[in-house]
Order: sequence, then C-alpha cells, then structure tokens
Amino acid sequence: MADMKVVYSKKATPPVGPYSQAIQAGPHIFVSGQIPADVEGKLTEGSIADKTRACCEGVKNILEEAGSSIAKVVKTTVFITTMDNFAEMNSVYEQYFTHKPARSCVAVKELPKGVPVEIECIALS
Repeated sequence: MADMKVVYSKKATPPVGPYSQAIQAGPHIFVSGQIPADVEGKLTEGSIADKTRACCEGVKNILEEAGSSIAKVVKTTVFITTMDNFAEMNSVYEQYFTHKPARSCVAVKELPKGVPVEIECIALS
C-alpha cells in the first residue's frame, strides 16, 4: 500500500520469520518484537540485563532507520518468560525509555529461539 513502508535496519536483528522489522504507516511506526540477537541473528549471551539491552538497541536502531527515535515511542510491550526476571529487565528498560511510554509486560511460556525476553513498540515518525 502506498501509505505503508517497510523499515529495515542493517543494525538490528534480521527477521526470523515472514515479517518486517517495522512498518511505517502514516505517522506511526510499528516495530516488531526484537529478540536479543546481533545483526547476524546470533543470540546474545549473558544476563537478562544483557539480553534486554540487546532488544532495546534493536528497537533504537530500527526507529533511527525510520527517522524516529526511542523518545518518540508511545507504547511498548515486553514479553518475558518468567516474572523472576522483571526487576533486572526493568533496570535496563528504564535507561532507554526515560520518558515512560505506556507499557504492558507479559510473562509467556516461551519465545522464539528460546530467548527470555522480547520487546515491541509503537512510535511516532
């Protein structure tokens, strides 16, 4: 569609399925869930903090590719595989999303590739 644009950043994890890293539609950017992996798809090692940081960096890089920024995020959804990781995840998350956008955090049974955290968002262009 003419008013929708696929966003792809070489500085973020490539999609692991049939979806785009993000779609820009009108004044909004819908960023797909980012898992803790590098630009080649290699999973991030380390703590939940390290893995959350990798997710946030992916979101940041995709938004910058679209001409936006984390400061323009209006809504995030965080998926974690156990609420035992909530405090550690949150300690990194709050460093990136200092303006406190709306957020949901959901514990799920499992995530793609067995990762413990995934973050998606909606931002303004």
